[in-house]
Formats: sequence, structure tokens, C-alpha cells
Amino acid sequence: MPKELGMANPLQMEDQVFGGEHHSGRAARPLWTAMKRGMLGRCPHCGEGKLFRGFTKSVDTCEACGEELHHHRADDLPAYLVIVVVGHIVVPLALLIEKEFSPPLAVQWAIYLPMTLLMALWLIQPIKGGVVGLQWAFRMHGFDENFVDDHVV
Repeated sequence: MPKELGMANPLQMEDQVFGGEHHSGRAARPLWTAMKRGMLGRCPHCGEGKLFRGFTKSVDTCEACGEELHHHRADDLPAYLVIVVVGHIVVPLALLIEKEFSPPLAVQWAIYLPMTLLMALWLIQPIKGGVVGLQWAFRMHGFDENFVDDHVV
């Protein structure tokens, strides 16, 4: 269609492919395996090396396979996902307890605040690992071996 419109140098669909070997000729990376490995705190590539050197600070390279992991840009997504997951558990539970038992407000706060905090702390690292695994599997943010950083600093 762009040729009929007289457009110069149109984008081809194959220039915008994110898939595996079927679309791009590159070997596909297993999405669910990479996310599972990341959620377990392991390298999304080999599953052997540690993904984190601190609570949420990722390693620069995998100690087992040498995969560079510093490219990831998880940013705020893990925190947003934790809020969604914890909220979908705590809010219905709070509504159910309020409807069935109507405990005093101080009792509710004594239950929900620690529960929310503990669940958030328990989930943040696995969710961040899953996001890093997803980015690795989709070759996002420098995880592509053909990535060229065109940002001028």
C-alpha cells in the first residue's frame, strides 16, 4: 500500500518484529522459562547464576554463563504489579471480614497494615525477577545481541 501512495522508504513489517526465529531468523527465547527463572532469582538465560546481589539490586553479569543483565529497565513496573496483586488479595479480604465480623478499626489496622507490608516485601523480588526475565526473552532494552544504543549522552 505505501508504494501506491508514493511514500518514500516505507517501514517494512519485518523491521518491527519482536518474535523468535519464525519471524526474525533469530533463535526464540523461552518466555515462560525466562520469567520462571527470574521469579526464582536466577539468570533468565541459564537458570544457574544469581539474578540479585541485594534485595532488589540485580547483578551486572551472570556468574555462571556471563550473560549481561545490567540492560534491564524494570523501573517501577514491579512495584505497580505488587500493588495490583496485594490489593486484589487484601481488599476483598478486608471487605469480607468487615461484612462478616465488623471488628473495631484498630483491629483491622493491626491485621491489614502488617499483612500488606509483608506481602509486598515478599512479592517485590520475584516480580522484579519475572519482569527482567520477560525483558530478556523479548530482547528488550539491550538484551538483543544486535542492539545499537543510539542515545547521545
